[in-house]
Formats: sequence, structure tokens, C-alpha cells
Amino acid sequence: MNTPQAWYKQFWPWFLIILPLCAVVASINLLFLAIDNKDSLVSEDYYKDGKAINMDLRKIKQAKQLGLQFELTVDDNEVTLTQHGGEPYLAALSVEFFHPTIEKRDFGKVATADGNNVYRIKLDQPITGAWEVRLEGFDRTWRIQQRLELKDDAQYWLN
Repeated sequence: MNTPQAWYKQFWPWFLIILPLCAVVASINLLFLAIDNKDSLVSEDYYKDGKAINMDLRKIKQAKQLGLQFELTVDDNEVTLTQHGGEPYLAALSVEFFHPTIEKRDFGKVATADGNNVYRIKLDQPITGAWEVRLEGFDRTWRIQQRLELKDDAQYWLN
């Protein structure tokens, strides 16, 4: 006579238990991922952000009205900026580089002109690839902003 096996020694009960158990483990894993990596795209005060965007547009229009144009040169660990259009700007420049996907790589520097009216920025490491470059006058009245694909030993026009 054949005696039946205990349920825990059979294949099908364990198979039926493992499927929902995998879903529970995956859900808990996704919950921890969602808590650790909060979405930073949602703004707390979207009205204030909208007003700031309008202010930024006025700064960009101001730079176009002044006819400001800069030549940006990337060479190893140095970025140089030379003004080619508009009234000569003799004050310091606020230069910011924004990486499109990795916020930790963003950086900004304040650059002052040398005797030849050339702004130089020393970099910790060479930068290449896609970057959003923002030039802003020290008085914060104008701004030039442009997305560039930076390469070593290359020149770009910002206007």
C-alpha cells in the first residue's frame, strides 16, 4: 500500500507558495527603492518657480539686447571665455556648468578677466560631453545660456 507523502515534501505546494512570495519580496524591494530615491522633479512652490522662469527669460532678452557674445574654449583642464560682442564687460562672470542627467557633476565658478579681457577657469578634471553652460553677469542683470556638446581643444560661441 502506498502511503501519501506529507504536504511539505511535495513539489506543488512549494511551487504555489513561491510565486506570491516572489511578488512580496519584489514589492518590498521596490518600496525601499522608492523611499531612497525620491523624485526631485516635483516642486513644492510651482508658482514661485514660474515667476523665477519669467525672470530668467528677461535676463536672456537683456543679454540679446546688449549684443553680448562670448567665445568659449575648452582645453584640457582650462576653460577660457573671450567677449566678442556688445559693450566690453569688465566685471566678474558667474559661469555654471549643468550636466543633463547627473546633478552631482554640476559646478559653478566666478571668473575674473585678465589684462587681455579673457576669463579663465581652471578645472579639477577635463569636461566633455553634453553640458548646459550658463554665463551670468556679476550684477545678475543678464544671462547667456546654451546647451553644448563639449570636446577637448574645441571652440564654441555663446550668444
